[in-house]
Amino acid sequence: MLMNPMVMRLIMLMLVAAAAFVVGAVAIRRMRKSMVTDTESFSQSPLAPEGLPIHSYHAVIQQLKQQKHELTATQQADRRKAKASDSISSTVLANLSCGVLFFNASGLVRQANSTARQLLGFASPVGMRANELFRTATVTDNSAATIDEAIAPAVHGKSVVRGVVLDYVSPDGAQRVLDLTVSPVLAEDASLMGTTFVLTDRTEIARIRHDQETQKELSAEMALGLRSSLTTIAGYAQQLASSRDPELARQLADDIARESAQLDRTIGRFLAGAKAATTSS
Repeated sequence: MLMNPMVMRLIMLMLVAAAAFVVGAVAIRRMRKSMVTDTESFSQSPLAPEGLPIHSYHAVIQQLKQQKHELTATQQADRRKAKASDSISSTVLANLSCGVLFFNASGLVRQANSTARQLLGFASPVGMRANELFRTATVTDNSAATIDEAIAPAVHGKSVVRGVVLDYVSPDGAQRVLDLTVSPVLAEDASLMGTTFVLTDRTEIARIRHDQETQKELSAEMALGLRSSLTTIAGYAQQLASSRDPELARQLADDIARESAQLDRTIGRFLAGAKAATTSS
């Protein structure tokens, strides 16, 4: 019977089934023990409402607080740096001898130092446009007919415009000669942020130059007058030297004296004008 192949196969199948049952039972027991251990460990750690362990929740909160503190400190440091930079810029602009105006991209004045306010005669030009500030100004020594045409390259962000000379009349009636330089202010991406206007007062220089030109004209006129008077006196003297008529000699002497007095007055006016010009300059 044991030698029967069918019986042998049945016995082998039973042995394999028994071994599989034993292995499965052992595996199930180990899994159950492991699950019980994990459950006990998990039950010993209190859970937050979100399902995380309390210590993990507190660690995340502390990390977020630390990051917030660092971010706040960084923001405060950046604000202090920006405030210090603004303070330095304001101090530098306030002590410049030339006027400085900053126009934003919309063409409105956003900042003006004290010299610019004084030169233009406005207590606060902030919020005004260029055509409003310079409506009483005319362009000289430039091919452009208007100020807008003269400063167009800078306003459009193309190039710096220098040497625009303006005959300017302030609201209080003061006349000034201003030298204008306009520069575009570009961002890192080359977009136009605005423009800066730098004003230099050339009024005194223009006055001195005008006085010098006037003095040159007066000098030329005086030289011509001196030459004419000397020629006249020389002619009278020649006639006097060759004359034997006492009456003619007396008349020639009177003419020489009169011409000499005229010459003296001309020289006196010239010297007085030169002295006044020297004193005023």
